[in-house]
Amino acid sequence: MTTQATQDPPILVTGAAGAIGGIGRNVTEMLLAKGHKVRALVRREDERAEDLRRLGAEVMVGDLTDLASMHRAIEGCSRIYFGMSISSAYLEATVNIAAVARHHGVEAFVNMSQMTVTEMSITQTTDSPQHKLHWLAEQVLAWSGLPVVTVRPTVFLEGFFLRLADAGVRDLNELVLPLGSSRTSPISAVDVARAVSVILDDPAPHIGRVYNLTGYESADLEHYAHAFSDALGRTIRYRDVPVSAWADKLQGAGVPAHLVGHLAVMAELHAQGRYDRMTDDLFQLTGKAPTSMYDFVKLHAAEFTRGEAAA
Repeated sequence: MTTQATQDPPILVTGAAGAIGGIGRNVTEMLLAKGHKVRALVRREDERAEDLRRLGAEVMVGDLTDLASMHRAIEGCSRIYFGMSISSAYLEATVNIAAVARHHGVEAFVNMSQMTVTEMSITQTTDSPQHKLHWLAEQVLAWSGLPVVTVRPTVFLEGFFLRLADAGVRDLNELVLPLGSSRTSPISAVDVARAVSVILDDPAPHIGRVYNLTGYESADLEHYAHAFSDALGRTIRYRDVPVSAWADKLQGAGVPAHLVGHLAVMAELHAQGRYDRMTDDLFQLTGKAPTSMYDFVKLHAAEFTRGEAAA
């Protein structure tokens, strides 16, 4: 359902300036295209905030862990998309925004979680501190009584296969990742954003639901290296590397310890086959098939090609 919503309250989108994956930025653009008013929450005034204004969003600067910020952001909004980058403050932010959303009586709260939570319970989480925070956040939202819709994507193409692998593909013709030989079903953040925008366009049928979103296929890294080769027109080989050495390299590059710990556990879970999952939830929501690895690499070919990445 596409809504002409000029008289409707705005929809609050957190993380709208974008981070790894950029779901909030894409959700903002998609909702605006559907005719909704969007209040885009960003952490600072910068060029990305100006880009959102040019799209037609109402931009608000605020901190998810600050109560006053959340009152300013949520007041007058009827629906919320809540997504936050990996952070040790994730649970605090969730409780903060949930408390204020409940106070203001929102009609829909779309929570971006992680598919790993599907396999967690009161007796077992994972060794990732972020995974535990996501699980706890889901518990808090369930207790809150808010009209929640939970979205749990698998690993993002933009994360492991672009931001963490582009240099190896570009400079060495190697897909260098510590993911072992098991299969995985990565998904594009754009596809996830499309699903979120469908839910926020008409949330009533989705309240209380959990959507587990996977990518186009579940395959091993050798298969994905062939997809890279076909898309780029040159041979790309997969090189598995030890998780510990890979994590040390990230830490040496200045990646925060909390994020490094999370990524290392994700890599270990990949090697154990824990990301070998397939659902049709994305198609059921959007009517479109997920983006394939081939199409994703084609789209980002410049970033995987020497001499073009900085062009």
